[in-house]
Amino acid sequence: MKITKTTNGNNLTVSLGGRLDTGTAPELEKELKNSLDGVEELIIDMAELDYLSSAGLRVLLGAQKTMNRQGSMKVSHVNDTIMEIFEVTGFSDILTVV
Repeated sequence: MKITKTTNGNNLTVSLGGRLDTGTAPELEKELKNSLDGVEELIIDMAELDYLSSAGLRVLLGAQKTMNRQGSMKVSHVNDTIMEIFEVTGFSDILTVV
């Protein structure tokens, strides 16, 4: 998985590429844990994400809980396959998908 972070003031955009699964979820979790201090808006850009597993969903849920306390989180550029996962799991009701 490829993780690219872009900071603009108190806003952080994390762009994901490849697969977010059991093997790569801990890497994203660590990156987010080390990057969210002082962040008021988090954008997870999934334009290049091909696959999302339950382990990835868990990391997204953790990030959402953190951002609920300190600002907002949006998920952008979600493809049809991943959107279907969000809808089936109820994450489409939890996450702000733009």
